Amino acid sequence: MNGTLSLVLLLVFLWGLYSQRIARVELTAPATFVLLGLLLAKGIGVLDLAPSPETVRGLAEVTLVGVLFTDAARLSFRALRPELGLYARLLLLGLPMCIGLGTLLAVAVLPGVTGWAALYVGAALAPTDAALGAAMMVDPIVPARIRRLINVESGLNDGIATPVVLLALAGVAAAAEGGSDVHASGHAVVELTIGLAYGAALGPAAGWLLRSALRRGWAAEDVAGPSILALALLSYTSALAIGGNGFVASFVAGLGFGSTHGAPRRVLLFVEQSASLLSVLVWLLFGAVVLPAAFGHLTWQAALYALLSLTAVRMVPVAVSLIRSDLDRNTVLFVGWFGPRGLASIIFGLLAVEELHPPASTAIVPVVALTVLLSVLAHGLTSAPLARRYGRASATTGAGPAGPDLPVRGMTPGGP
Repeated sequence: MNGTLSLVLLLVFLWGLYSQRIARVELTAPATFVLLGLLLAKGIGVLDLAPSPETVRGLAEVTLVGVLFTDAARLSFRALRPELGLYARLLLLGLPMCIGLGTLLAVAVLPGVTGWAALYVGAALAPTDAALGAAMMVDPIVPARIRRLINVESGLNDGIATPVVLLALAGVAAAAEGGSDVHASGHAVVELTIGLAYGAALGPAAGWLLRSALRRGWAAEDVAGPSILALALLSYTSALAIGGNGFVASFVAGLGFGSTHGAPRRVLLFVEQSASLLSVLVWLLFGAVVLPAAFGHLTWQAALYALLSLTAVRMVPVAVSLIRSDLDRNTVLFVGWFGPRGLASIIFGLLAVEELHPPASTAIVPVVALTVLLSVLAHGLTSAPLARRYGRASATTGAGPAGPDLPVRGMTPGGP
């Protein structure tokens, strides 16, 4: 056990040492750790990862809490206001259409996947992860407005999709156990409502308290970061204690905190880096444990769904939601393609593994795993060349209004 843990920590340390050089060969942190997990666990056999279900669930839950809170906290409403119309189009029109289209496709393509299970697949694969296109997200040749649009969408759509995923999981679990899926989904709705209300109260209140303490000199910025990390975890655990959904509470609390406090980078950096460290452990676990287990249950229908999920299911809703916007066709295609499936989808898959039992889990989790794997490869390889091509084209047509860049989630050069 100590040897395995030491090897994992060594990999993270070496990544930190050589991240810039690795980035030059178009390898993002997710791609690097997925490939390392596969190679060391199944290729060479020196990485023996056999975590207990409790460990897997704990890592997934803590990572998702960190990601949801920090993604929301770094986006204040003031920062969103200049392009609010575009964000609303993608999140309030494009995202629901993506979930709906993904659900319908799951029913049509995947054998034995209907109802709640189809909704789970559609919702679990709807969130995007800008970190998989890190080369594009930190390349100044791409207009800042477009990078910001993709970044904001990625930061918020996982939190919006989370309630749908959890509701669908409750329905699948109840149906598999022979219980009432209506009762289970009704209970889940109550939990989601409590979590929403609790997070909406906690986040702004905590933001106001921290802002006041910093202004009056009561708090030191050096320890403000750890206190915010504690707040993110508190939003989850305390919401569970009062019967609410902790994930929704964390996301909404992060939104309220960021909008109240303004989420300065120097204060949030510690929390972002902590979440990034957990995320690379999830990517390593994905490559070493989840993918090998999923390979035994893959079908041609799953492969077809994965390809369509990364193309039509993403790009058609984006194109429809951006009709009559001021974005040209090349920009719409660019934004549509850069909808990588990543960390949130993996964590949703891990939660499904822990919540469900075969055959329910083996019918849907491999589809999520394969889609994420293809996305890691496709978006990682195309990020830099497509960014250069689009950037050169946009320079001749005008980049649109400028604005401040936002930090990119993930342990990437140029990001946190």
